[in-house]
Amino acid sequence: MSDSPVAFKYFAKAQSTFQPPLIANENAYLGDIASSEKNDPEHPVSCGLYRLEKGTPLVYTYTYHEMKIILEGHFDIADEAGNKVRAVPGDVFYFPKGSVITFTTDDYGLAFYTGARKQGAA
Repeated sequence: MSDSPVAFKYFAKAQSTFQPPLIANENAYLGDIASSEKNDPEHPVSCGLYRLEKGTPLVYTYTYHEMKIILEGHFDIADEAGNKVRAVPGDVFYFPKGSVITFTTDDYGLAFYTGARKQGAA
């Protein structure tokens, strides 16, 4: 390991300024803000923002482990095991690898996520 200092990275006001790109349907937006992939390519962790607007539900199969915290609005989140919850700001979720999750909202929801995956591999 190097003796030189390792600097942190700072993303000012990312919650209000970062615009995640459209990834599915007409209403699902997701974009990575940062990743550890360059520093640790064998065990990358990526994070960013997920926004869903009223419209088509997003059904997503996780191929990696992910944590998510709800920042704004709300989501209705369901899994194949029959769990369903109205997610509101401050709620935290763990989505294990292999889980199939359905996200819906009757307005909009914004969440911050961290996933054990390479950047852009969602």
